[in-house]
Amino acid sequence: MTIHHELDTKDWAILALLQADASLPVQAIADRVGLSTNPCWRRIKRMEETGVIARRVALVDPARVGFATTVFVAIRTSRHDGEWLAAFHEAITGIEEIIECHRMAGDIDYMLKLRVRDIADYDRIYQRLIRRVPGLADVTASFSMEEMKYTTALPRPA
Repeated sequence: MTIHHELDTKDWAILALLQADASLPVQAIADRVGLSTNPCWRRIKRMEETGVIARRVALVDPARVGFATTVFVAIRTSRHDGEWLAAFHEAITGIEEIIECHRMAGDIDYMLKLRVRDIADYDRIYQRLIRRVPGLADVTASFSMEEMKYTTALPRPA
């Protein structure tokens, strides 16, 4: 079960700034949210310690490093046992181009998001996946033609 942490308006303002630029100095964040440096720093540390801030990372432009193609892969399986799930988890964890995996409700069992160089690169990954994971009933790829919206920032509650 996920623990929900109550955040006030200052916390959300701090998170909005960090989600836009995690390299901002604490002083700059404090100035923008109307706090002094120490209370702002304590709030950031509390949010890190409680897991609200999971980590700080650099966002790399995939196209600029040769991974311009986004593929969504819908997977249906005929197996749902622990052994199969362990093999599936090991397979997807071992393929770096798979950047997201979601267990779904409805007709699709799992949805993968991949960043690849091109269609041939996707086919290489597809071949690895189907060799490593038995019991895949259907694997369907959809290639993104255009990324119309992308953000890593979570919305601030109304």
